Amino acid sequence: MDMEDTPPSNSVSNLMSYKLAYERRYQAWLDSTTPFVTERWGAFAGILFIFILRIIIAQGWYIVCYALGIYLLNLFLAFLTPRFDPALEEEMEMENETEEGPSLPTTSDEEFRPFVRRLPEFKFWYSATKATIFSLFCTIFKALDLPVFWPILLMYFIILFVLTMKRQIQHMVRYRYLPFTTGKKQYTRTASN
Repeated sequence: MDMEDTPPSNSVSNLMSYKLAYERRYQAWLDSTTPFVTERWGAFAGILFIFILRIIIAQGWYIVCYALGIYLLNLFLAFLTPRFDPALEEEMEMENETEEGPSLPTTSDEEFRPFVRRLPEFKFWYSATKATIFSLFCTIFKALDLPVFWPILLMYFIILFVLTMKRQIQHMVRYRYLPFTTGKKQYTRTASN
């Protein structure tokens, strides 16, 4: 009789059912944290503070810290950029102008479109928190404490951050979008005679 033809053992099916129940509980817990934005980011800040404190006290794992910084910068850029890049839309419009046929309006008085992020806030928080916990876990292993001159890594990260944010801000100005909103605009009532 082949191994594929045998029914799974009772212990394997129990293990799978426990795994499935755990995944469901974990997802329910994640879903319940969605409305608590300030608390979630406060927890992330606490974990990040513990990680930075670990790096400073241990005087090591600078490569792990640098990798976390690059990953968080990448997440932040995805959080700031729109899901549909206006630069790509502009190129597509230029291609469509050469073809015959109707096109959508492209003037400043066109219909309002809300800002849709490439990376939603919850996924940004979740990925950043997982990466920070993983980085904190990596500081347990002495093999990952590679000898590097940390001021060079710090300067490189600062230069990379400044140049990347400068390019992102220029993109935001050029295509006139603001990734942060304060909510619905409030209109004042004027007195009418």
